[in-house]
Amino acid sequence: MDVVVVGAGIAGLSCARALAAGGARVRVVERGRVVGGRLASKRYHGRYADIGAAYLVADDPDFAAQLSSWESRGLARPWTDTLRVHPGGAPATGPMRWAAPGGLRSLAADLAAGLDVSLSAPIDAVPADADAVVLAMPGPQAVRLGPPPSIVAAAKAQTWNPVIAAVLTYPSREWGEWHGAFVNDHPALATVCDDGDRRGDRAPVLVAHSTPGLAAQHLDHPESAGPILAEAVGEVLGLSAAPEVQVHRWTYAQPEPVDARYAVDGRVWLCGDAFGRPRAQTAWLSGRAVAQALLG
Repeated sequence: MDVVVVGAGIAGLSCARALAAGGARVRVVERGRVVGGRLASKRYHGRYADIGAAYLVADDPDFAAQLSSWESRGLARPWTDTLRVHPGGAPATGPMRWAAPGGLRSLAADLAAGLDVSLSAPIDAVPADADAVVLAMPGPQAVRLGPPPSIVAAAKAQTWNPVIAAVLTYPSREWGEWHGAFVNDHPALATVCDDGDRRGDRAPVLVAHSTPGLAAQHLDHPESAGPILAEAVGEVLGLSAAPEVQVHRWTYAQPEPVDARYAVDGRVWLCGDAFGRPRAQTAWLSGRAVAQALLG
């Protein structure tokens, strides 16, 4: 069986690895220059900052085993089970959040190792030269490739919210010991994480994620949201220094959950983190479920 997986985020790579392990011939096609999708780490001044997913959470035993494998090889580490809540709420305790010393994209690179992956390879239609095609991407992006009707319907049923991430580099770490915070009822700021704490190198770097409302206002010129997010972080944390600001736009960042594991129409499949609670684990499970169905 020949399979083309379109998209080298965690869903596509999870699918491709499971297919390859099951004996299928798999090619991964990715329009970007690197693998990872929203498991994204970008280099600023010689250091990678996580600008997509903030962390990983595992409450599925199979994904927990994957995290354990990464941990055993030094690729992932438990980070924190407690984040602040602003303003003034009790800390949000819960499952362990996992981080990656080399940036979360390093985990995607590990999944991609040994696979046939073509980077910087955009396509404009569903590939015809395969027994099956897996579209591992947000539904609005899949629609542009002209998939069959059931895939179009499933894709259009997805609802996505945008986010702008701001990487804030300060002269020094002037904040106290903390990991990150959820910010409630703020017009601009949704979360802020201590990237130096998250990565373990103690760099004076915070990463802020905007509200969908702010992102929607600045999608055409995301750099204009940077000063707004920097000011909001300074107010929330009581910081006096002005940071250097870099921004990244995520047009399709946060999906509303869909009650299915994937969608299929003939030889074309659609998977990703919209198929369940919006987290990296969901994308990994969705891609693997497609592979299991194809192999079965």
